Amino acid sequence: MADERFERCLKEVLKHEGDYSDHPSDPGGATNMGITRKTLARWRKISPWTDLPKSAVKALSRAEAAQIYRAQYWNPCKAGAMPAGVDLAVFDFAVNSGPDRAARVLQAALGVAADGEVGPKTLAALGAADSRALINAVCDRRLTFLRGLATFPVFGRGWTSRVAAVRAAALGAVENSTSMQRRLPMDVFSGYRTYIVAAFMLLAGLAQVLGVDLPSLDGGAAGNLILEALAIIFLRKGLKTGAV
Repeated sequence: MADERFERCLKEVLKHEGDYSDHPSDPGGATNMGITRKTLARWRKISPWTDLPKSAVKALSRAEAAQIYRAQYWNPCKAGAMPAGVDLAVFDFAVNSGPDRAARVLQAALGVAADGEVGPKTLAALGAADSRALINAVCDRRLTFLRGLATFPVFGRGWTSRVAAVRAAALGAVENSTSMQRRLPMDVFSGYRTYIVAAFMLLAGLAQVLGVDLPSLDGGAAGNLILEALAIIFLRKGLKTGAV
């Protein structure tokens, strides 16, 4: 489940990072899938980082990029412990502006000490917060920070669009998670109710074979109960197997 959430959030992040680029106004320089030349060099333990050729950045694989994202952005801000939607909002912010800044903005929005370390107090506050309101607060504060950067005139339009897209995706994840939680009890009951009834009938039939009288099942022959129970189980299994 944790891996699935990470992949889902990473997929959203990579929509905005794009492929290889080397924009002269971008302080990160050569970048591929959001991974800068300096970040990749440090990841590969190459020092000084300028010894890593730009061609290595261009040849970066998605698998290695995912490892870097998990180790340097997802894990440090403990996004895996956050509610659905909040994880994406914080993770994407961390990718753009660093885990420390993303964590501090999150903590400021939660009203806890903004030390950049997502610990028990921050996670407890997260559990009590409204995810939708928190996502909006983090995205609003992120935009305020971005507008104050000297490079905003160059990249501001793209950054603003990105934050808007991430906000929408994060809020959508909250809605999906809430809908799933509402449906889960009914789905679980519906999925297993038939098996419970059939199991009870099967046990009742076996009990009668062994000579145990069950007054509530008077009129139901042991053999019939067993056959009906098995028929229900296999019919249910067949319906599930044939479902699209």
